[in-house]
Amino acid sequence: MSNGLVYDVSAHFQMKRSDTPIQTVAFVSLGCPKNLVDSERMLGLLAQDGLVITSDADEADAIVINTCGFLEASKTESMREIHDAIRHKTDGKCKRVIVAGCLVQRHKTKLLAEAPLIDKLVGVFDRERIVQAVRGDERSATPAHYLGKYHAMTQSVFEDDRARLRLTPRHYAYLRISEGCNQGCAFCTIPSIRGPMRSKPTGRILEEARELAADGAVELNLIGQDTTSYGEDISEPGGLAGLLRSLDRELSDVFWLRLMYAYPSCFTDEMIRAIADCDRVVKYIDMPLQHINDEILTRMRRRVTRKQIETLLHKLRKWIPGITIRTTLIAGSPGETDQQHEELVQFVRDFGFDMLGVFPFSPEPGTAMGRMDGQHDDKTKQQRVEELMLTQQEVAFARAASMAGKTVKVLVDRPADAAAPGDFVARSTAQAPDIDSVTYVRGRGLHAGQMLDVRLAESRGYDYVATVPAATSRSLKVVGAAR
Repeated sequence: MSNGLVYDVSAHFQMKRSDTPIQTVAFVSLGCPKNLVDSERMLGLLAQDGLVITSDADEADAIVINTCGFLEASKTESMREIHDAIRHKTDGKCKRVIVAGCLVQRHKTKLLAEAPLIDKLVGVFDRERIVQAVRGDERSATPAHYLGKYHAMTQSVFEDDRARLRLTPRHYAYLRISEGCNQGCAFCTIPSIRGPMRSKPTGRILEEARELAADGAVELNLIGQDTTSYGEDISEPGGLAGLLRSLDRELSDVFWLRLMYAYPSCFTDEMIRAIADCDRVVKYIDMPLQHINDEILTRMRRRVTRKQIETLLHKLRKWIPGITIRTTLIAGSPGETDQQHEELVQFVRDFGFDMLGVFPFSPEPGTAMGRMDGQHDDKTKQQRVEELMLTQQEVAFARAASMAGKTVKVLVDRPADAAAPGDFVARSTAQAPDIDSVTYVRGRGLHAGQMLDVRLAESRGYDYVATVPAATSRSLKVVGAAR
């Protein structure tokens, strides 16, 4: 069943084509980890069909770009990659250009106008048809109009993320537990792109987790648009707390389970207890708060107040000692006053988040806040972003400096480059891949996927520099990899 879109736009132009079949594919994956999972699934399908995946676009018969369309900046990046691929085509270096993902789902008409030499547009709900789109041998009729609001989909239809060709290192992976979102935040385009909340049954998640573990993943990062609402749409017993306990109990080969994209208004005491109780669930929460002022939170339709946020944050720290709390904020939203911005700055200073990111407000078409009066200019928004990040920098640098001398367990990601202050790049439980700081480890004989205790010697800004204790160093040949 398909309610996405696969458009054949080859009729829009005339170009000489080779009769030789497509044999090699270059793939560009843009956007968030949720989009990355879609890319990995599409790559798995292409590889299963016998197509050769190459990292060199000059060697590819076809180029696929899985786009992000969340923000205007994401669209700009996606269009740059699309035009690069089209230049390969017009130069005779490849035969087909296929564009997939969120930008297709959101801006199909604009894509056709701006890049008519695209051969196929594949929406987010039609990723299973990527082979037909790449090969160009689809026999069934293709939709001639936009279907993209997911109105015909049912809870029984959900993407299967198994059999992926992973783009992450072998030792960690992303495990999607749900798709879509019901929150309806006034600044967000995700429901219009990805549809309503759909949870995977626990049994299917366990199957995918075991497959990833068998492929070498010792760290699974649990993702969704709103992970704390997991199970509400399918009456999954226990909800997120029950899922965490099941994963903790069943996955003997996985050492770290990390919870991402937690929504503050849906966080229950039972979820906190599950995180505290489960040994494999790392004591880390990624919980985008966006703001702290009540008026702004109401305007954003966040369904939560400052008091509720503060109560939850303090409860997390009290019930789970040492927990790492990451958040993201939006600066310069419509009508945000200087006083409301200062309230957010002071909140960041007072609470002391372990990790924090800030985005300037982006007035996205089709969103309620994108149409609101009181839009700030780019200069004002950027100034507010910088003030928040400088405030967080003081907090983070002080915390990093205070960690000197402590011993932590890390997972080695890769060898460091020549300019790094260590020999290997690693992460502790407090550091999620790609978005947080890292720990540089000085030591020999390490390898990706290895887990070991290190001593934090110093901090370098947000990052740490660590050494391998002598006793550990002597036993590395025995300890070996993490699994």
